Amino acid sequence: MSDAHPIRSRRPALSAGALIIAGIVLVVFGAVGAWLRHDAPGRGAEPRTEFTADNPPAGLSHTLTTGQHLRWSPCTSPPAARTGYDCATMKAPLDYREPDGRTIDVALIRRKATGPNARRIGSLVLNFGGPGVSGVSELPELLSQYKPLLDRYDLVSFDPRGVGATIPVRCGKTADDTGYDGARACAEHSAALLPYVGTSHTARDLDLMRYLLGDERLHYFGVSYGTALGAVYAHLYPSHVGRLVLEAPVDPTEDRDEKQVSQVKAVQAAFDRFAAHCAARIRHCPTGDGPEEAARRMARLAHRLEKKPAPAGGGNTLDADDLAYAVSDYLVLGTDGWSPLAKALTALIDRNDGRPLSKHADDMGSADHAATPPDNSRAALTAITCADSSLRPDFERLDRDEARVKAASPVFGAPWSTGVYLCYDWPFDGERVTPQVNADGAAPVLVIGGTGDPITPYPGARNMARALGDGVGVLLTAEEEGHGTYPQNRCVMEAVDQYLRTGRTPATGAVCRGTMS
Repeated sequence: MSDAHPIRSRRPALSAGALIIAGIVLVVFGAVGAWLRHDAPGRGAEPRTEFTADNPPAGLSHTLTTGQHLRWSPCTSPPAARTGYDCATMKAPLDYREPDGRTIDVALIRRKATGPNARRIGSLVLNFGGPGVSGVSELPELLSQYKPLLDRYDLVSFDPRGVGATIPVRCGKTADDTGYDGARACAEHSAALLPYVGTSHTARDLDLMRYLLGDERLHYFGVSYGTALGAVYAHLYPSHVGRLVLEAPVDPTEDRDEKQVSQVKAVQAAFDRFAAHCAARIRHCPTGDGPEEAARRMARLAHRLEKKPAPAGGGNTLDADDLAYAVSDYLVLGTDGWSPLAKALTALIDRNDGRPLSKHADDMGSADHAATPPDNSRAALTAITCADSSLRPDFERLDRDEARVKAASPVFGAPWSTGVYLCYDWPFDGERVTPQVNADGAAPVLVIGGTGDPITPYPGARNMARALGDGVGVLLTAEEEGHGTYPQNRCVMEAVDQYLRTGRTPATGAVCRGTMS
């Protein structure tokens, strides 16, 4: 994936996304060992039952497992979480190879289930993508989509290692700077943390989290990068897999540079489909009479912006790279983004007004790449990616990889090509070329791939389902544009809900019709 910004899935009326769904009753699934205690109820309310699990992670001390209890209290930040949310911190080993050594605090957030105890399963843990996205910040922003599901689950998210309030990496000019000033700055300010922020470490945090939440098996919904985290968890803890949904999955068979090429081809294909639609359906289409003309017009526009960036409001400007990333953000939204994209491009081409494109990119988190972000998402993305990937090519290969990415897309190739240099001078070794995700013996894992996904191309969904193992990975194909299909596609929503409620997966080869049917 690109080094530009953490990738989130699309959601209607929201700039970034994640997914959550319902499940089955506790007694049917057997997900919890025993009832622990009751919260003090309001007048007339049913006492809330808390649960405990009896299978703590192996190799950890009593202090971190049976001796640790999550102390939930009303959240004080972010502001959107100050009403109706509880926050807690979980102690975890910095290095699981030294479980009695230094510990870290993992930041958690929870929205309690509202349904009766008899219907409540436990907790549904969700990861919204990235890497580098704060679950503590995102859950309150996205809750409105999932309120009907609160009768079955507590909805729980967290800041993964390196992100937000969980040992945040710092790679700016100073130790307090949330920006990204290169690998040397990361080493200067965060050297003690960088070897321990990779996905496999966060997956181990997930298993400790599962236990402390009271679930004997993990119920999880991961989107985009979150699918890598969920799949690595399934590999490490196949017997602890409950119901895992992996939507818009990354391809576990590709190394980091291969992903760059695949992604830029998918973004270009999505743009070509937009351009064809624009030519056929939108009066005064800004990209002309089809994909070939669209590529020529975008090249001229990029050249113009390279020479003189367009004003974008608030003293900001929009340059050629910003153009490419902003357009891709509209494509993430699927067909919902096509009409607004046409209007924004018209404003830029005809009036040199970069505000519409820039505003949407601000909402998606990718505008003005030179600016310091309000959080450490760029630093975290780099640190987690480079902790995961052991790929450290020499300059000769870097030059070849850069040329491959540029050649893969006339519109997006040049901006995307810089991603091949992301880890070349990283101060620590990465873990693997590709992740281990085989999970023999695990319960079925539902993998959902959209055929028109511009960020995590559909072949990656097929590869993820296969790599999880026979009888484990179950693929559901959605014939949809955009990055993420739940809950926009009704068929997908019904299939996922059924899986989480009953454990029944869709039939082999199931396809949900949609905007690409």
